[in-house]
Parts: sequence; structure tokens; C-alpha cells
Amino acid sequence: MSHTPQTTPGPVVTPMRVVIGLCLLAPFVAMLWVGSYAKTDPVVIGIPFFYWYQMLWVLISTVLTMIAYKLWQRDQRARSATKGGAEQ
Repeated sequence: MSHTPQTTPGPVVTPMRVVIGLCLLAPFVAMLWVGSYAKTDPVVIGIPFFYWYQMLWVLISTVLTMIAYKLWQRDQRARSATKGGAEQ
């Protein structure tokens, strides 16, 4: 009986995946922490802080989601390359 060497898959939790998770988690934490933005001052262009802070997070969330997606693609390409490129 011959034993074939078993290859163990890479770790499920990698530093890149932690960064991806943080990028996706940050907007939720920022919006759920209501005490940080439940105020009217400072006013920017006549818009109270409460509103422009939330609109700013729409833009920040878009950027963070895009970064997470690009990192995920890079992680998947790296995992595919270590498997011999058989999977896409």
C-alpha cells in the first residue's frame, strides 16, 4: 500500500482576509455607533454634521468595499496559483 502525500490547504484565516474583513466591518461599526455622530455641529455648507457624516460614510464604504474586492481577487489568484492553476 502506498501512501500519497496529503496536501493541506492554506490557512482559512490569513492576514489578507483579516484586512478584507476589517474593510467590510468598518462602515457597520461607524454607523451603529450612533453616539459618535448624533449631533448638529459642525455645520458644513449649511448641512448639519449628522447628515454629512453619514453621506461621507457612503463614499468611504464604497472605497473600502472596492479595496476588499480587489484584495479578495488577489487572494483567490494566489490560492489558485498554489494549487497549480487548475481552479479559476
